[in-house]
Amino acid sequence: MLVTRQGCHLCEQAEPVVAALAARAGVALALAPVDDDPELQARWSDHVPVVLVDGVEVCRWWVDEPAVRRALGLR
Repeated sequence: MLVTRQGCHLCEQAEPVVAALAARAGVALALAPVDDDPELQARWSDHVPVVLVDGVEVCRWWVDEPAVRRALGLR
């Protein structure tokens, strides 16, 4: 899951990178707009983008590609 915010330049940069890694892993990327969900907003409002794999935070603000690859089981 990629927690994002509309108009966030870091989110715009993160989305294609995370989408490509998810596609390589054969999983669908779920986008979660932080401002559409009070629970997400309470937890992640100032930390977007956030990459979550199986509900576990992998990285925030910038995409740590090696960490995302490991979390997705990619080499």
